[in-house]
Amino acid sequence: MSSEIAIKVEALSKCFQIYDQPRDRLKQMIVPRLQRAVRQPPNQYYREFWALKDVSFEVNKGETVGIIGRNGSGKSTLLQIICGTLNPTGGLVQANGRIAALLELGSGFNPEFTGRENVYLNGAVLGLNKAEIDVRYDDIAAFADIGQFIERPVKTYSSGMYVRLAFAVQAMVDPDIFIVDEALAVGDEKFQRKCFARLEELKSRGTSILFVSHSAGSIVELCQKTMLLDNGSRIMYGPAPEAIQAYQKLLYAPVEAQERLIQEIQATDFTSTTKKNQFTLDGLVDNVPVSPQHDDPVNTTENQSIDAFDPGLIPETTTVYPVQGAIIDSIVITNSTDQIVNILQPGKTYYFTVIGRTLTNFSGIFFGIHIKSISGIVITGQRYPETGTYIENMTENQTFKTIFSFRMDLLPGAYFVGGGVWSRDEPNCAHRIIDALMFRVSPLNSDISFGYVDLMSLNPTTSISRFSDENK
Repeated sequence: MSSEIAIKVEALSKCFQIYDQPRDRLKQMIVPRLQRAVRQPPNQYYREFWALKDVSFEVNKGETVGIIGRNGSGKSTLLQIICGTLNPTGGLVQANGRIAALLELGSGFNPEFTGRENVYLNGAVLGLNKAEIDVRYDDIAAFADIGQFIERPVKTYSSGMYVRLAFAVQAMVDPDIFIVDEALAVGDEKFQRKCFARLEELKSRGTSILFVSHSAGSIVELCQKTMLLDNGSRIMYGPAPEAIQAYQKLLYAPVEAQERLIQEIQATDFTSTTKKNQFTLDGLVDNVPVSPQHDDPVNTTENQSIDAFDPGLIPETTTVYPVQGAIIDSIVITNSTDQIVNILQPGKTYYFTVIGRTLTNFSGIFFGIHIKSISGIVITGQRYPETGTYIENMTENQTFKTIFSFRMDLLPGAYFVGGGVWSRDEPNCAHRIIDALMFRVSPLNSDISFGYVDLMSLNPTTSISRFSDENK
């Protein structure tokens, strides 16, 4: 294995034997042996469940890879085999370096031991001697921040305390490979932020990270690549935003269309760019509505201070969800004079309009729109009506036109807009379009703020003076 590769997985498969009754396990141990002894075909008293089927991928050193998929797709089984807690039925796993893993809540803890004792126990399992753990102990205790509970048996811990201590131990031993399986969802917001900051620090030091999460934003923000699993098979392995889009479309697809959609996604595996309408299903929407284009292209270089429309701003990552009772015909951005625009000016108000129609009756419905960054992070969004309320009794063949207003406090750059129609019966989505259109915010006169949003109310000030002897 190349020295630049941290994890190499080749044709990995895992089969579990499922017994309908306890006595079938005993039969399987005895009867087939007797049948083979008398040269009879052996009976099989179990059903095979293939949790993984011929999965292959590589993770480079210093790379962060997300793993996503529906429940039961094989994510946890894959991680357990990589960590060595499960043996594969077939295939090969090679890992280069020390592996630290946070697989399940409290995994690896002895409930009768105190937190301190479990720190030393886990450290020893990870290959550290007592002196090495002594050096790291204060940092682990400070990161976990559970106070005097660290001297109490972990069986008395809350779920939050479990994950705090478990993450602190695994993340503070400076692993070469760090594996996290959805455990961070237990912590509160402040602890989650501290964990993600630690993950960023590990990334900067060259640690390879495998990260399982159902949070699309976390996957896109942390991971360079993402693997989509379904029913034990690798469906896609590529850039995180593209894998997330494929996963979300599969998640919301009608049952009768899922197998066909899986085949289409697999056909695009390893491609670097998701083309427009790449995953369109037969009988669904064939074309993504885009803003009407002006006959004469606008020279945006010469018109940075005015609203404009650039026909070249068309996203290549548009993803159309299946139509399930409603259809979005268009999403457009207009200014205060009803001009359709996609070159926007900082500080001005714009109107994002979603137009469509219902194809069936709904007892409850709501509309939403979001703005994403280039990396796929949702920066902001709105829904109508407010959370917990719905538009009642919409009937077949009614049209809708929902207008959302945004004051453009985003910093200069390109952004993507998506919208959807949801019914009360979540997670079913009546219709949704991801990255339906894109827009650009023009440069500011001054360049002081950074990030995504300009929240500055006054220019910053500073006071500079000589450091005198009386200040010493």
